[in-house]
Amino acid sequence: MTVSRFHVAGMDCAAEEQLVRMALSDIDQINRIEVDLDQRDVLIDHTTDTDTIDTALQTLNLGAEFVDDTSEIGPAPDTRRERNALIVAFVINAGFFVGELTVGLISRSMGLIADALDMGADASVYALSLAAVGTAAARKKQLARTSGYLQIGLAALGLAEVLRRFFADNELPDPTSMIVMSVLALAGNIITLLMLHRVRSGEAHLQASWIFTANDIKVNGLVIAAAIGVTLTDSGIPDLIAGAVIFAVVANGARRILKISR
Repeated sequence: MTVSRFHVAGMDCAAEEQLVRMALSDIDQINRIEVDLDQRDVLIDHTTDTDTIDTALQTLNLGAEFVDDTSEIGPAPDTRRERNALIVAFVINAGFFVGELTVGLISRSMGLIADALDMGADASVYALSLAAVGTAAARKKQLARTSGYLQIGLAALGLAEVLRRFFADNELPDPTSMIVMSVLALAGNIITLLMLHRVRSGEAHLQASWIFTANDIKVNGLVIAAAIGVTLTDSGIPDLIAGAVIFAVVANGARRILKISR
């Protein structure tokens, strides 16, 4: 039995941690996976070769690299608490998906609509992780494929709407609604990160430098910056740029889900 450490440089949020776990779930010789989001490290207790694990991780394109083999791995987490935390994370993300989508449509903000889709994508990853327990591998992959294709389809529609508004719609989004909703979503993302980290490690805090480099936090910040840009320029272009960038992020995440669902 070996414990191997991989550094996954692009693992920026709890949803991406779940993608890592899903990518490894089909390897029967893995006994346990421990993730340190703070350091972006994955410890894997296994009886297979590291090349098999590395191949599975490379499908995510998150910059996974084998570090070393070690005999040290922390105590197993409380699975009931971890599952409850995933349920709360799902509820938070699903709630903000509905809230941001509603406010985005009312305020005519593509940035908020795109951020809503990003929250919905995270919610789907948490849902897939919860559904994976006791689910046959074929069924699990089918659910992942459905989620991936749905996200790509919605992202494509969003990008098409961004282009339409760029060429044919001059009505400005409401920057106040954008800022208020994005700040609330930012708080929701930070709460999710802290909650999952506390369940896994027993610690109540994360390094601030890690929190504010997480992709979800960057996305919220981008929408806030776009709202400020709308105010300063009296133009909807900053909002459209933010929307396009976030839709592209969602599409890339969906591509990763589709890769691990093959």
